[in-house]
Amino acid sequence: MNPRLALLHDYPFQKLARLFAELKAPTDKSPIKWSVGEPKHPAPEIVLAAIRKNLDQLSAYPSTKGLPGLRQAIAAWLQKRFRLVPESLDPERHVLPVSGSREALFSIAQAVVDSTAAHTPVVIMPNPFYQIYEGAALLAGAEPYYLNTTAENGYRMDFSSVPSEVLDRTALVYVCSPGNPAGAVLDADDYRGVLELAEKHDFIVASDECYSEIYFDEATPPVGLLEVASNLGIADYRRCLVFHSLSKRSNLPGLRSGFVAGDGELMASYLKYRTYHGATLSNTAQLASVVAWNDETHVAQNRAQYRAKFDAVLDILGPVMGATRPDAGFYLWPKVDISDEDFARGLYAGENVTVLPGSYLSRDAQGINPGSHHVRMALVAPLDECVDAAQRVQRYCEQIS
Repeated sequence: MNPRLALLHDYPFQKLARLFAELKAPTDKSPIKWSVGEPKHPAPEIVLAAIRKNLDQLSAYPSTKGLPGLRQAIAAWLQKRFRLVPESLDPERHVLPVSGSREALFSIAQAVVDSTAAHTPVVIMPNPFYQIYEGAALLAGAEPYYLNTTAENGYRMDFSSVPSEVLDRTALVYVCSPGNPAGAVLDADDYRGVLELAEKHDFIVASDECYSEIYFDEATPPVGLLEVASNLGIADYRRCLVFHSLSKRSNLPGLRSGFVAGDGELMASYLKYRTYHGATLSNTAQLASVVAWNDETHVAQNRAQYRAKFDAVLDILGPVMGATRPDAGFYLWPKVDISDEDFARGLYAGENVTVLPGSYLSRDAQGINPGSHHVRMALVAPLDECVDAAQRVQRYCEQIS
């Protein structure tokens, strides 16, 4: 076996299963899962109709590069959403469909990290983080560097604390905006800062933007990496890669449809890698994805549902645990007074509500574990279930206070 497999940590939900293994949830209360960020809103009917219409396409092998119509739809969406100069983004050169952002966020490290370098390469990631970043780094032969994001720095990555020696060895930086779990949104200055470091130290920026379409103010959508790169005049989006998905935007986690876009030279090499990697989208899924990327009505309706849930839940949880609205995304990231594991166990045993201990999403770094004494709550269930869950959490918080 690959010895690097031994470096991988158990996934957060494996840890959660062990945490609850000997517990009995009350049978008189329906289970509500706030632990997994799996959207529960209905999939758009126009997309389902496209799937049904194109089922015959399952008889054909898809190409790794994807259908031209899909790449054109993605490019058009990027241009409109992030106000890019149309001729600067070529669907033939800058866009590749992928089987969800998760597999692409993992595979990009395998493609771009040089494990034969004289010094062990570094992959920088936020801490807490999406665990795929860490696994991708370890299996690519790199050393993860965990950059703490806390309330004190607005849950943003502060690169001023990273030693120059580490930056000199850095091959790849993962950023996530809106962030998972805290929901912080990077602004243009944040992106500009990391791009300046990328130029100075010669590394690639991988921007995980899969929550970018879940925000609260319709007039101010989150900024993106390509948008900032375009405004800075960075030719060919050099060193920039963005990762998007239909899972959260369009409530289609099972479609496994997303894309990578950016640096044309990198994308050519990544296409070659993906030809061997083999994670292609069926033509049926691609044609359905064209419909999804071309429609914004269902996306706005999706945001409205999340706004309603945050409004209702925060009225209940704000007073008892200080929960606050994030910049964007669908998670709450409140601090708890007791151990995050004890909080999760007690809530499950008493109220049959599942949340994720924050320490399962982070590592000890620079003297702290920034996820400790936090829990992640995913407001993915329908509104009435979210209100019910919030009331149960409120009751539990009052019991332990």
